[in-house]
Amino acid sequence: MRHGLNWRSGGEMTMSTLTTNRTIRDILLSPTDIPVMSARTLVKEALELMSAKRLGLACVIDDDGKLIGLFTDGDLRRLLLKSQKPISALFADDIITHARTEFISVDRNMDIEEALKLLQDREIFDLPVLDENGRLEGVIHLHPALKELLEK
Repeated sequence: MRHGLNWRSGGEMTMSTLTTNRTIRDILLSPTDIPVMSARTLVKEALELMSAKRLGLACVIDDDGKLIGLFTDGDLRRLLLKSQKPISALFADDIITHARTEFISVDRNMDIEEALKLLQDREIFDLPVLDENGRLEGVIHLHPALKELLEK
């Protein structure tokens, strides 16, 4: 069956019938390709790693590799707007202080179409992919997912 992505005015994406039987494991960004850090990483170091990896998402893991928090470019903007601290003081904070500890995640066997729908519904660009024990396996990013659908 043919893939279909439709763009509405205002930039909203809708999906017509999509049946690729492809899972997000096919487009998963591995932990080596994404900003992964400990809870004790400083905000400044987290931002440097996010810039180096060219991804607007940082994954905070514990010593067992379990995902315990997410920090995004949007979180940084909101933090800067609401904080009374100077930027230099914020940069010296541990990343977990400002990371979201409640987040949605997916399993690597989810269909790409389902993941795209979730990204669209939540208005986000990235989803962490966890194993059955909550360990980070990688991230699905909107752009590679769309590219995969458009190329097949």
